[in-house]
Amino acid sequence: MKKKIFITIILTILASPINVLAESRLDEILQNGVLKVGTTGDWNPMTIKNPSTNEYEGFDIDIVKELAKDMGVNIEFIPTEWKTLVAGITSNKYDMSTSASLNTKRALAAGYSNSYLNYYQVPLTLKKNLSKFRDWDDINNEDVKFAVTLGTVQEQMAKDFFPKAKITSIESPARDFQEVLSGRAEVSMTSNIEAAALVNQYDQLAIIPVKEQRNPTPLAWLLPQNDQVWINYINHWIELKKSHGFFENMKIKWNLQTQ
Repeated sequence: MKKKIFITIILTILASPINVLAESRLDEILQNGVLKVGTTGDWNPMTIKNPSTNEYEGFDIDIVKELAKDMGVNIEFIPTEWKTLVAGITSNKYDMSTSASLNTKRALAAGYSNSYLNYYQVPLTLKKNLSKFRDWDDINNEDVKFAVTLGTVQEQMAKDFFPKAKITSIESPARDFQEVLSGRAEVSMTSNIEAAALVNQYDQLAIIPVKEQRNPTPLAWLLPQNDQVWINYINHWIELKKSHGFFENMKIKWNLQTQ
């Protein structure tokens, strides 16, 4: 009797839906013919929404379009913000994000692809204020107004780097550097990638010539944490494209200065 009960329990467990392998996001994308990509559209030159065309452009945009082409599917860009970037992955709003900094807090909830680009942090100010700031320590002052964008890795870094400064978090679609341009803040901080684009775009902005680079950080795509099949496919694709020189060509096209 006990043996029959045991066999019945085992058969029930094996037949339970919880033990049926879940379909990978990769299968779903191929079946639906659409790759959904979450992007903020506010990080020049990685992802920018062109106001004249209402289309997304940039280094990241070119890369995910190439991914969709190789998969033989269409691409759909889903607007998001930095503060909701991870939530869009965990709620299945999109299949992946455009590039995000590797961050231990984000990794608690979302998976990451292999990295394909590195950057480091640089501070920005107005050219007329350069005489006030020559290195990182000059920013860590209670009289300094420092702007960060809510939900970015720079928000936490600023709190760690500059505990004495008056730090203000700016919510999207506004950006931290706009606070510097307006004079409401004296300093902001971003990647060397974006900083190079910003000083070209706004003549009054300048990169503070700090002596040492801080927080070299890899960039990668956010992916569903529990879908190893989809993560594996993306990682294989990245490594193949690296070997073919695709990422280097994209860096040249978008004039990216990276480590």
